[in-house]
Amino acid sequence: MQIYIKDDVSNEFIKSITTFYKLEQVLDKPTSNHYFMYDSTGLSFVKDSSKPKEILHIDFLKGSLGWRMKRASHERNLKKALGKIDKQLLIFDATAGLLTDSMIFLSLGHKVIAVEQSNIIFSLVKDAIIRAETKIPELKNLVFLNDNSLDVYKSMTEEIDVIYLDPMYPMLKKNTKKSGKIEFIKKILELENFRDEKDYLIQKFFDVDYKKIILKRPLKHRKNYSNINYQVFGKTTRFDIYL
Repeated sequence: MQIYIKDDVSNEFIKSITTFYKLEQVLDKPTSNHYFMYDSTGLSFVKDSSKPKEILHIDFLKGSLGWRMKRASHERNLKKALGKIDKQLLIFDATAGLLTDSMIFLSLGHKVIAVEQSNIIFSLVKDAIIRAETKIPELKNLVFLNDNSLDVYKSMTEEIDVIYLDPMYPMLKKNTKKSGKIEFIKKILELENFRDEKDYLIQKFFDVDYKKIILKRPLKHRKNYSNINYQVFGKTTRFDIYL
């Protein structure tokens, strides 16, 4: 895979992922169909060279996530899912993805260990973390890993308060913008030959020792697991909580 370096910019992280993932650096138009691109705004990924404007770029300082983080105290459903607490929790985000809900957990004052298996998604999010860490002090409470989350959890010696599972939603017909991002991520996972193992992963986490599991699902999604202790309902999403 290639990484297109624009504007003569680089940093140590880009050098490290270029070496680790054996990326080919190009300073002119990439010849591969899909590639990384790095410029003054940070790291992006183009999944189809015939559509160079369709790119995935993560920025924690802008857009809806930045707005949600500033008003994290109003995230009532996530707070209800966590329950009434008077201490800082250690939350294990087993399906980190773009780190959206983990950033809210951090903004609420908790510590997070987040794991993402995709090399491409991990690289994009890690770059966004590096660009934001001086402006979002809560990021000091985040450990972000590129690995299999079940293996990481089994190897841990720290006591986890909450396991958070947010399997990828099915495509949403009523929200083409959000569906487009989901389909983009699915294409990335296909490029990396990751199978859709969300049900397998969920079941495996139910088989380990845990204090609490929060499973995020679309509101009308069927209940695959019957031992739910309680639920929190939003307009489009619900949280199934297992103790």
